[in-house]
Amino acid sequence: MKRLTAFSVGILIAGAAAAQLPKLDDVLKRVESLPRPSASGAAVGSGDARTDASGIKEALAVGTERAVQGLSRTDGYFANQAVKILMPSGIQKVAELARMAGYQKQVDAFVLSMNRAAEAAAPQAARFFGDAIRDMTLEDVRGILAGGDTAATEFFRRKTHDKLYAAFRPVVSTKVDEVGATRAYKDMISRYEKVPLAGSQSLDLDHYVTEKALDGLFLMVGEEEKKIRTNPLARSTELLKSVFGR
Repeated sequence: MKRLTAFSVGILIAGAAAAQLPKLDDVLKRVESLPRPSASGAAVGSGDARTDASGIKEALAVGTERAVQGLSRTDGYFANQAVKILMPSGIQKVAELARMAGYQKQVDAFVLSMNRAAEAAAPQAARFFGDAIRDMTLEDVRGILAGGDTAATEFFRRKTHDKLYAAFRPVVSTKVDEVGATRAYKDMISRYEKVPLAGSQSLDLDHYVTEKALDGLFLMVGEEEKKIRTNPLARSTELLKSVFGR
């Protein structure tokens, strides 16, 4: 019952998460007049400190929203080879034995269920990214302006990883149980350990799926950041064009 309650709360949060990312009006209201970053360090910029700070925050809001929405939909992880969660390397032998024993469907269902769990957890990220954007300091803005193609993504990883892990894991835990992943895993392990000399296998499935889900999330945020920095077509507003070029 406790696990079901946690899942229910997670679903309610996920449903509202898209509204948590800061809108441009909110971003502009919160940007203070900032000193201009040094010309030697800035890789991008309009030449106006206030515009640059606003543009960085808008780029983060746009990029994270695109990444979260893309991963939250059905097959957001499963159909994307760059972030698809695969069978843990530690139980590859278990999976191979299961396949040879006629359990291909069960193995496939196990992999699918891990990705469905990640997709269910992904909407949680919106509110944490929104908080990180709103709480950015002058030094954060300068670092992102002067950084490489994924400087903003690394900022997010530093600021949000632990909070995201804590938010993702309960949803992942409930979801994998709900779709039978844990039962399938335990069944595969049980069958494998009966094989002579196979040895004992151990895996924290919830931790594995949560970390892989976060790896995929930050990868996609990084891809969106690169697009905004390097692809004019990804600069969807005049502010982004002003800061990152046309």
